[in-house]
Amino acid sequence: MNKIALWQRYKSLLYYNQELGLYLDVSRMGFDDSFVRELSGKFQNAFVSMDALESGEIANPDEGRCVGHYWLRDPQLAPNKEFKEQIITVLEKIDTFTKQVHTGNIKPPSKDKFTNILSIGIGGSALGPEFVDQALSSDFPLMEIDFIDNLDPSGIDKVLIKLKPHLDSTLVLVISKSGGTLETRYGMREVEAFYKKNGLEFAKYAVAITMPGSLLDKYATQQGWLDSFAMLDWVGGRTSELSAVGLLPAALQGVDIHQMLSGAKEMDIATRVHDVYHNPAALLALSWYYATDGRGKKDMVILPYKDSLLLFSRYLQQLVMESLGKERDLDGNIVHQGIAVYGNKGSTDQHAYVQQLREGVPNFFITFIEVLEDRLGKSLELEPGITSGDYLSGFFQGTRSALYENGRDSITITIAEVNPRSVGALIALYERAVGFYASMVNINAYHQPGVEAGKKAAAVIIDLQTKILALLQSSKQPLDLTSIAQDIQAQEDIETVYLILRHLEANRRGIKLIGDRSKPDTLQVIFEPN
Repeated sequence: MNKIALWQRYKSLLYYNQELGLYLDVSRMGFDDSFVRELSGKFQNAFVSMDALESGEIANPDEGRCVGHYWLRDPQLAPNKEFKEQIITVLEKIDTFTKQVHTGNIKPPSKDKFTNILSIGIGGSALGPEFVDQALSSDFPLMEIDFIDNLDPSGIDKVLIKLKPHLDSTLVLVISKSGGTLETRYGMREVEAFYKKNGLEFAKYAVAITMPGSLLDKYATQQGWLDSFAMLDWVGGRTSELSAVGLLPAALQGVDIHQMLSGAKEMDIATRVHDVYHNPAALLALSWYYATDGRGKKDMVILPYKDSLLLFSRYLQQLVMESLGKERDLDGNIVHQGIAVYGNKGSTDQHAYVQQLREGVPNFFITFIEVLEDRLGKSLELEPGITSGDYLSGFFQGTRSALYENGRDSITITIAEVNPRSVGALIALYERAVGFYASMVNINAYHQPGVEAGKKAAAVIIDLQTKILALLQSSKQPLDLTSIAQDIQAQEDIETVYLILRHLEANRRGIKLIGDRSKPDTLQVIFEPN
């Protein structure tokens, strides 16, 4: 397509939202009007399904729950008075608590104010807050925040060592919907022990974000924690950023959370339109369906041309992949759906993997995210009339053109600046697009059986380890691998037994392996108490 024809296509397909200052350009996707007409039935079903979801219809039959993250930014839409009051109450409590912390009315025992935040959570309880922290926290936030979002012991140590000088003024947020998520529970125990080791009473520094009545909520009450904020049963982890999960840490940092909610609400209004060409989330879903043939045949590459949006791709990895990565459709057919997501940032990508994107395997489509404002204030002219922001914009436009010229499809989202309102809008845009796409390919976007299967498998490993240790502690002589597996009735899991033993030995847990390491089935295992 020549440049004039491409310009005409750009104008005909450009979506612009004046209230949000947001542009969406899908002109570099190869679909035509006939393709859109072929999908009209799927889109009408998607629009109707989304309306039903927002009205309170059960959307997660596995757990008998409705899905209501849209109500978080507009409580008036909640299907009943109870849900509406829950949303308003939590938001008011966040505002009050944040003000009390900032003014020192809620403070640590030996300091005038809390100065730092440590957030403990995983998955949806971490990725959203981490993204918003990098996107929106100021150079000098009201409170600095760190995260424990994994059970890597050395990673936990690194965070705690960094925080040690400020430990007596660090507020700890423990985020777990059920309170039973082991990664979060064990991360909390590590932090709790660290506070105790340093002569501090953990309860005086701790806040829970969890469902009322959960294991975590009960523990927080029993231990006398500072407070507990409600997570709502009908909000899933990957759509929880605009609940207490994301709003409390953001508010404590000084982010205007009401502007985030306002941006999301405005985007929700825009994405309720039953017209593909005038609905930005529908345009995204259309582009995804075209690029992937409705079967995830290509990956989604996210390239934000702004440092502060680097973590957006990580946030979208969970939102998109956990929502769309499903083995079966709603009719029970095996379909193996999903879209893989990865990303970097411009123009770092120019020096990383754009070479493959342009000339390698064409197994992807790209979403560029352009931010019009370079910086606050005037930029230095590095050459006459040229600033660093001009070069960044040039790299974005040049990369987009070079990829298109080589047959690589791309979407471009443009926002005026990165602020709470635009970030809220981006979150809402992708939440809705995921819902539309899921409806089009006939899957449930709001459950995650694969995640639950992984948790159950991990529990089996821990149970095996307990049996192995009990056996070796009671044995008076060395045992070989086969004997251990037989004694604990795990003959079919002998490789797992070996991997557990190797891990225990490396971490000085009293296990010693003797023999040729290249022949694991010949090793002798002894227990030597530390």
